[in-house]
Amino acid sequence: MGLFERYLSVWVGLAILAGIGLGHLVPDVFGVIATFEYAHVNIAIAILIWLMIYPMMVQIDFSSIKDVGKKPKGLILTLIINWLIKPFSMAFLGWLFFKVLFIDWVDPSTATEYIAGMILLGVAPCTAMVFVWSQMTKGDANYTLVQVSINDIIMIFAFAPIAGFLLGVTDVTVPWDTLLLSVVLYVLIPLVAGALTRKKLDKNNDHSKLDNFLGKMKPWSIIGLLATVTLLFGFQSNTILSKPEAIVLIAIPLLIQTYGIFAISYWLAKSMKLPHNIAAPACMIGTSNFFELAVAVAISLFGLHSGAALATVVGVLVEVPVMLSLVWFVNRTQHWFK
Repeated sequence: MGLFERYLSVWVGLAILAGIGLGHLVPDVFGVIATFEYAHVNIAIAILIWLMIYPMMVQIDFSSIKDVGKKPKGLILTLIINWLIKPFSMAFLGWLFFKVLFIDWVDPSTATEYIAGMILLGVAPCTAMVFVWSQMTKGDANYTLVQVSINDIIMIFAFAPIAGFLLGVTDVTVPWDTLLLSVVLYVLIPLVAGALTRKKLDKNNDHSKLDNFLGKMKPWSIIGLLATVTLLFGFQSNTILSKPEAIVLIAIPLLIQTYGIFAISYWLAKSMKLPHNIAAPACMIGTSNFFELAVAVAISLFGLHSGAALATVVGVLVEVPVMLSLVWFVNRTQHWFK
C-alpha cells in the first residue's frame, strides 16, 4: 500500500482538525463557499465528491459480473446485510436513541434531522473505501469487484426508494426530485463515466493504460477526500465547538450500528463457511458506508448546517478509526476460517 492508505486515519484526522480550526478562524470564507449552490446542490462539495468517486468507479470492472455465479454465498451475504438489514437497523437505532433514550437532550426537530442523516448513511453501502479495506484484509480483489459492481447497480434503483420510505417513517418530508437528482449526480453519472473511461483505456485488456491513468488520478482522489473532509468540518465547526456533546450523542448509535452489523456479518460468514478472502471484504462492504453519497444527499436535502449533514459528517469521523479496528480484528481471526 502507498503512504496514504497506510496512514489513512492520520490524514483524515489532520483534515478534520484543519476544517474545525479554519471554520472557526475564517467563517466568512466557508460562508461564501456555502452560497455556491444550484438546485440545492453545493457546487464545491459536488466537484470534490466527484473527484473522489470517479477514480474509484473507473476501478470497477463490470465484466467481472459474469463471474457472479462462481461463489454466490459471499454476494448473498453482502446483499442481505446491505439491503435487508442495515438500512432498517440504522433507522431503528436512530429512532431508539433520539426519540426515546436521548429525548431530553435533543429538541424534536433536531432529533429528526439526526435520524435522517443516520438513515442516509445506512442506505449507502460502501463503494470507494471498500477497495482499501479489502486490500488491508487480503481479500480476493476480483471478487470484491463483483460485490461492489452488483451493489452499485442495485444502488441506482434502490437508494432513493428505501431512503424515501425510511425518511417518511421518521416524519421527514421527502423532496423526491432532490433525492433522485442526488442519485443521478453521485451514483449514476460517475458509474457510467467510470465504465466508459475504463472501456476506452482498456481496449486491449492489458491494463497498462488503465493503470497509468489510475496512478495519475490517485493523488487527485486523495486531495478530493481530504478537501471534502476539511470543508465538511469547516461548515460544521461552530456547531462542533459549541455543542461537542452533539457529536458524542450521534457517535454512540453509529458505533453500535457499525460494530453490530459487523458482528452479524462475520457470524453469518463463518456459519456459511466462506473462505476468509471472501468473508473479509463481504463483511467490510456491509459494515462501512458510502459516506460521500450520504453527505452529498444530506446537504442537498437539508442544507449544509443541518443536523442531517452533521450526522453524516460524524459518520466520516467514526468510520475510519472503527474500520481500521475491524481490519485489525479480521486479520487476527483469519484462523477462524478455512
